[in-house]
Amino acid sequence: MNPPEHKEIRQLARRFLEEAEPALAEYEAREAFPWPLVRRMGELGFLGVFVPEELGGAGLDFWAYIALLEELGGYASLRSILSVQQSLVLTPLLAYGTQDQKERYVPRLARGEVLGAYGLTEPEAGSDAGSLRTRAYRERDHYVLEGQKTFISHANVAEVFLIFAKTDPEKGNKGITAFLAEREDGVRTTPLKGKLGLKAADTGMIFLEGVRIPKERVLGGEGDGFKIALSTLDTGRISLAAGAVGLMQRALDLSLAYAKERHQFGRPIAAFQLVQAHLAEMKVDLEASRLLTYQAVAKKLRGERYTLEASMAKLFASEAANRVAYRAIQVHGGYGFFEEYEVARLYRDARILTLYEGTSEIQKLVIGAHLTGIRAFSH
Repeated sequence: MNPPEHKEIRQLARRFLEEAEPALAEYEAREAFPWPLVRRMGELGFLGVFVPEELGGAGLDFWAYIALLEELGGYASLRSILSVQQSLVLTPLLAYGTQDQKERYVPRLARGEVLGAYGLTEPEAGSDAGSLRTRAYRERDHYVLEGQKTFISHANVAEVFLIFAKTDPEKGNKGITAFLAEREDGVRTTPLKGKLGLKAADTGMIFLEGVRIPKERVLGGEGDGFKIALSTLDTGRISLAAGAVGLMQRALDLSLAYAKERHQFGRPIAAFQLVQAHLAEMKVDLEASRLLTYQAVAKKLRGERYTLEASMAKLFASEAANRVAYRAIQVHGGYGFFEEYEVARLYRDARILTLYEGTSEIQKLVIGAHLTGIRAFSH
């Protein structure tokens, strides 16, 4: 497995981050959304990497997207924006959208002119997506949406919303439908502040009260929502794994630099066996995560089913990122406990990786179902 290096896009991302890092630190401190940085990412083509050029994207391959996620992974608020826009919104649009839907939404999303949000999680429906309470009622040529969504990335900054709602509750998972809603349809949102990490990324609640959606904005067909959600999450889990790889690489790079410059007992601490043990464990976790991620990508690009590989990559890489961030703090000692040192942010940002787009526990059940042929949960 020899993925393309994509040196050019990696170098472009590094130059962007060098310029963006001071401003991003300020946005993180204020828990403010970094609109100027997002617009710059749009200008650079970062928000539509694998979108065809005829639809406004950069027209690169999926490996280029993975390379970009790795480079931005150490700056998780920016990586989150990249992941939501492409893995969770553009991916299902490209896979299931009609030509009219693609022409209406994809170019603006790919260029970063508007942002999108993925509206699946609800106050009473997280890991159990089949228990959605949001309803969609058919009224002639429209559907009327009623319900709430929570923990939604981009809720307050998006103009386009992929909303999952039940059109036929009696059918369980097969009664879920995906809709393309727009803010001007009457979608209301409110911010959720006080997050442990991802402080410059927007998170909020969505309120759907009599929101009328033309039937032409059903994504896929009526009843296809659960299938669309699961296939989208497969790609999303790969993107999170790639982002975790980037976070670990950043943590290791910072720890190596600090260990060489920090002296104790007349020597750089990099000379101490136990510090080297931390660095070695970090490197092994990083490379094992990278290989699991690349394995999932390779299977996706061969057109094979990759749910198992995506779950394994997401499970291992997200847990490994937390171990690596922990070790980075240990290498930095007391200094690592202060926000002045970047590893403190990496430690906070790593924590969400085991929770969203399927908790570690859910990933284990997905993997277990593939191994045994028995689902531990069903509808």
